[in-house]
Order: sequence, then C-alpha cells, then structure tokens
Amino acid sequence: GARDGDARTDPKVAPREVEWLHNAPFKMAITEGGMMGVMASMNDYDGVPLVTNKKFLVDKLRGEWGMKGYVVSDSKAVYHVSAKHATADTYKEAVRQAVEGGLNVRTAFSAPDLYVNPLRELIKEGKLSMKTIDERVRPVLRVKYILGLFDKPYVENRQESDKVIHCAEHQGLAREMARQSIVLLKNDDKVLPLSKDVKRILVTGPNADEGGPDVLGRYGPLHARMVTVLEGIKSKVSAGTEVVYLKGCDLVDSRWPESEILPEPPSSQELAQINAAAEAAKQADVAVVVLGGSEKTCGETRSRVSLDLPGYQLDLVKAVYATGTPTVVVLINGRALTINWIDKYVPSIVETWYSGEKGGLAIADVLFGDYNPGGKLSVTFPKAVGQVLINFPYKGGAHKDGSARVGGVIYPFGYGLSFTRFEYTNLKMSPLEQKANGNITVTVDVENIGDVKGDEVVQLYVNDRVSSVTTPVKILRGFERVTLKAGEKKTVEFVLKPKDLQILDINMEWTVEPGWFDVYVGASSEDIRLQDSFEIVG
Repeated sequence: GARDGDARTDPKVAPREVEWLHNAPFKMAITEGGMMGVMASMNDYDGVPLVTNKKFLVDKLRGEWGMKGYVVSDSKAVYHVSAKHATADTYKEAVRQAVEGGLNVRTAFSAPDLYVNPLRELIKEGKLSMKTIDERVRPVLRVKYILGLFDKPYVENRQESDKVIHCAEHQGLAREMARQSIVLLKNDDKVLPLSKDVKRILVTGPNADEGGPDVLGRYGPLHARMVTVLEGIKSKVSAGTEVVYLKGCDLVDSRWPESEILPEPPSSQELAQINAAAEAAKQADVAVVVLGGSEKTCGETRSRVSLDLPGYQLDLVKAVYATGTPTVVVLINGRALTINWIDKYVPSIVETWYSGEKGGLAIADVLFGDYNPGGKLSVTFPKAVGQVLINFPYKGGAHKDGSARVGGVIYPFGYGLSFTRFEYTNLKMSPLEQKANGNITVTVDVENIGDVKGDEVVQLYVNDRVSSVTTPVKILRGFERVTLKAGEKKTVEFVLKPKDLQILDINMEWTVEPGWFDVYVGASSEDIRLQDSFEIVG
C-alpha cells in the first residue's frame, strides 16, 4: 500500500497463518539450525508492539522453541512504543516494557546511554528487578562465550582479512550464485541463447549500464561495483560484433511516484530518448532491453502502490518491439512485476533479481548460452496489483475467476524454464500407510531429454485432503536442484516427516490428523508431472 517507514504497524494476519506460514522459518532456524539471535520488528501484532510482546519474545522464542540467544530491537522499535504505538506514556516506560517483554539489546545508531541510563533509573526506582536484568544479560554473555570472545576478544592478524575479502574464489562464487538464481520466464521461438557472432546488437534500458549501489542492494560494502549487463555482453561477443548502447529512458519519470496514480505522456525529451532507441533497434539484429527497479523503487521503506514497471519503461519496450527486431527483456528487480504486455508479446524474458557484483557476467552467460538457467520463482507474479494477496500457498477457490474476469497469475510459484527439457517418471512412496509419528519416503526419476546440460529444481508438494481447519491446496514440502547432462537420469529422494504433515488444528494444537494426503511432484506449483497418495492411520 506504499505505507512504510514509521507506518509499519498492525499487520492484518490471522493467528493460524502467523504460526503456520510466517513463524515457520524462524522456528526451523532456531529448533533445527540453532540460531542464536533474532530482531524484534517495529510493528505491533494484535495491539501489542513486538518489541514488548512477552508471548513472542519469551513464551514462544525461549519457552516453546528453546532459543538460548539474544533478541535485539529494530532501530527505533523501543522508541516507537511511546512515540507511535502509545502503549507507554514515556520513553523510560517503553524501555521498561521492552525489557520485561524479553528484549536483550536495544539496537540504534545512537549513544548507549539512551538505553543504559533509563535502566539504571528504573532499577533505583524499584520498577525493574535485578533478576530481570540478569535474565536479559545472560543470553548476551552466553553467545559471547560460545564465540570465544572472553578468551580472544580481538582478531589476531587482522591484516589476513585483506587476503580473503574479495578474493578470486569469492568473486567466482558471487558469479555462480547469480547464475543459479536467474529464472528464464519465456523463450518463444528459441530466441535465446544469442549468437556471439551476431552482426549488431542493441543494448538499451535504464538498468543496462547501471553498476552502482542502487542495483546491489543495501547493507553491502559501499565500494563494491556491479559488472553491468552492457559490460557482460561486450565481454561475450566476437570481435566482429557491434554493440550499440542507448539508455532509452530513465528508471523513473520526473513525476514519479505521483505518476503511478496519475500517469501522463512522456515529455518531448523523454520521447526523444525512446524514439532514438527504436531507431537503433531497426538497424540491429537483436535488441536486449534491461528494465526493472533499483534501490529507488524497491527495498526498505520503498513500498509502492503499483507492481507495473515504473516510469516509461513499458513505452520503451513497446517501441523497440514494434520495429520487428527480435527482442529480449532482462529484468533486474527485487519484487514481482505485473508485466502482462511483455509476457504476451516479447519472445524472451529473463528474471535476474539483484544479482550482485558479477551480475552482468552471469546474465551474459545465460544470454549467450554459456550457462543454462535453472532458477525457479520463489514468489508469485500476479496479473494486477488488485489480485494481491494472490500468493502461494493458497486455499481452495482462491485462484478462480471472479466477476472482474481476471483470474490466474502470470507466473506461478516455483516456475522457471530451461534451454533443455526434463521428464519425470517412476514416482514411488513408502509406506503407503503410516502412523502419525512415522516418515514417508518419496522417490522420483528425472531425466534430461534435451540436447544440453541443465539444472532442474524438483519440487514436492503435499495436500491434506480433509482436515479440521481449511488448509492450502498445495504446500511446498521439499525441493532438490539436480544437474543433468543431456540424456542423464537421476533418482531424487524426499523424506516427509511428521512436522511436514502437521497442521494447527481446530484447537490451535500442532497435530498430524489421520486421513489421506496427496503428493505432487513437478517443475512448479502448477506444472505437476506426477502424483500419488498415502494414508495416515491411528
């Protein structure tokens, strides 16, 4: 809703969904991964600020989940208790509520006396016990002890870090991470991969030659610089290829963000940029249009009222496509986009996210076929912002056509194409009848039936047919990325454990209810290749 910053408050999420969907990854990280630190956010939940919420920070984190580490506040969370939420009449009372509620450390870019001095005063006034202070200090000391900071508080030979940070091995890892995260959304007529010997290629779009912090994301080294898509393409093509670059348009227009609700035609200067790119496209053999967002449009305190491409980016694509030159759209962005027109008309679309400092090289690897993309979408791409929340997982009937006659999504959760094809066979489950505390083993054979090596992300979904409360049609319960040479076949194994079948039942208790469960295996949440069923008895 384009409301963020100090407006972050009161999420409208039901208690069962909080536990089942939103708390689930935190619970796993703590109970299975041993995570020792969490941050309490700035918002409230059901009227209680998270930073003072004993049910979350003490009862759940420490009691139910057994976390032994510390809780820090988001920067202004303690301050907001009195200044925004108004559940405390003074800042000092906000500090008291936070410490009583389970907070260990107040995080902010400010002097420590903003937290320490109020605590001292509260103790002298008898409003806070030393027992509570001891309980809050103990987890901080425990983590320092585990890290060995009492024995070696300072780093020895710190100059050795210069040999590690940004070394060749890590730069190579950055490129591989970027390549594995790229998702091929569309490739009609096999426009991709491009030939390195193409005579002339146009590279255009506001993100084509962008390599600064805006496309690297926040909280990283300020000196880092991304290899741009333009640079990556230039490094790939043969000596005889002419690479023509025109920006085409800015990422946002001069009136943005107001233009998102009150659009107007581009100015004469903006139109001239678009027309120049279109003229260049007429003389090119292929056009690569690099679009999307940046730190200006997506990130912390960067929510929007639209999921459309900002500014005149769509106008640029339309103008280039109208020339008849084969067109590839490359997206550099941090959220789902409503790219309906592009999906309908542009033959090839590549989603690259914010791909880091070697992103341009990784993108070029995909564009020219040196790497076969195998990434899958971890979010749903809706057709319109009015469909939100049409995400995954969803309950029965959620994706049906409504009276507005706009149903379905552009790209479902788990979606992603490849330059090759994969075949799924021989789905097996054992046992087909199991007690509530037992495991179910699922195996499936996956074969590369195309001509090139590629990665497939095999996805396992489960449906609880009949339950005491409504449950999703499908919920992801396993995925495995496998690399297969042309003609190669591998068996992929999943183990469904009781926790994978649990639901919060009608009494809000975690339960594996008896009955039939459907298992779906496929290439996305909608591209299901094989399915079978098993029964939980008892």
